[in-house]
Amino acid sequence: MASPPRRRVSPPALPDEMVEEILLRLPTDEPACLLRVSLVCKAWGSAVSHPSFRRRLHDLHRTPPVLGFLHNWRNQHIPRFIPTTASSFSLAAPNYSSWQALDCRHGRALFLSKGQGTRELLVWEPITGAQQRVPVPAAFESDFPTAAVFCAADGCDHVDCLGGPFRVVFIFAVELDTDDVDEDVMSAYVYSSETGTWGEPVVLPDQIASFTYYASVLVGNSLLYFLSDGEEIQEYDLARHSLTVFDAPDNSFEQKFNLMLGENGELVVSESINGRLILWSRELSGGTGGAGWVPSRVICLENILPNDALVDSVHVMGFAEGANSIFLSTVAGLFMIELQSDRVRKVCDDHGFCNLIPVVGFYTPLSRDERQNLPPSSIEEAGVEDVGDLEKKFDQAQQLFDKGFNAIKEGDFVNDYECVCYDLHFRFSCFGKRCSGGW
Repeated sequence: MASPPRRRVSPPALPDEMVEEILLRLPTDEPACLLRVSLVCKAWGSAVSHPSFRRRLHDLHRTPPVLGFLHNWRNQHIPRFIPTTASSFSLAAPNYSSWQALDCRHGRALFLSKGQGTRELLVWEPITGAQQRVPVPAAFESDFPTAAVFCAADGCDHVDCLGGPFRVVFIFAVELDTDDVDEDVMSAYVYSSETGTWGEPVVLPDQIASFTYYASVLVGNSLLYFLSDGEEIQEYDLARHSLTVFDAPDNSFEQKFNLMLGENGELVVSESINGRLILWSRELSGGTGGAGWVPSRVICLENILPNDALVDSVHVMGFAEGANSIFLSTVAGLFMIELQSDRVRKVCDDHGFCNLIPVVGFYTPLSRDERQNLPPSSIEEAGVEDVGDLEKKFDQAQQLFDKGFNAIKEGDFVNDYECVCYDLHFRFSCFGKRCSGGW
């Protein structure tokens, strides 16, 4: 008599602590991995969406990845957010036809509204999708302003400061007509999310500037630097509430500069000349009380870029704070260079960007509570009608996954296949478009 078939015994489950240690070691430059992990089961989803998980990612990996960049190139065939990650990944950035991207730092991106109506600023958290609108100062009249956003929490290390207080520095120049005399004035205002108001401006007379191509750089905790189209540098001191202007290095080659941070966190100006990338640092001049520019590093692009990229001029389009990487625009496409290792990666074939704002940070999927707080625009981008529908679809997907897992244990692979297919369909319709851009 044949013995009865032996039932397959499931292996013991891994302890939660060991599962988290494994998940922490997934590639941080492939955020779609964590997204897929979060959809495996509720336990894994809770683990990777917990606030402490992002902090542990930082403690383990230290340097956050560049997730992608924002731009203002008016091309409907190019998405507003372009990923730089190895796996397919996307973020539902504000529409380029309504908002102009200005800055990104400490998990927040800053936009200025377009059009002739009421002007306002938009603070958007790329990871969570949270949005907050800020009215511009009443005196604002310029067409080409600049601005910076940064965390305002005391003592924050900016590892996980999403949802906390922030400030915005807004700089613009206008031509005033007083007593039949035209006067150029540059003003700097600071907005606090804690008070919901703009402070008194600091004003520089006889200063006019347009800001079109460049984002800001934060040096330390109190110095913000901006670069105007005329290649003058504006320094705003947060501690002293002061605004000063000085020139970029002498430029006889008529190549565009850009701002970045040096190895010690100091202000550096980059310049591309004849296949070389020159990094200029500012040093105090002996006995004069002023400061001058000296070359601190020269990178030979011929050694790291392909030959077809150097046929024409090369421009530095952006600097990724925290990741110590720059973007170079060439005739062969857009390249990203990690300055510490000189590692080069081609991001895309396009090279018509007029400005570029990197998005840097550790991506972790949203928890259920965070999904409930998504703004309506993010819910629409996710392909569902409301938060209730989102939760309902997620629960349906989880039920299908559980049913499929039980079918595997019983050896019913036909039902297993159907359940998993429907499970992935539900999950992708809710999350794929907004978070991963496809599987």
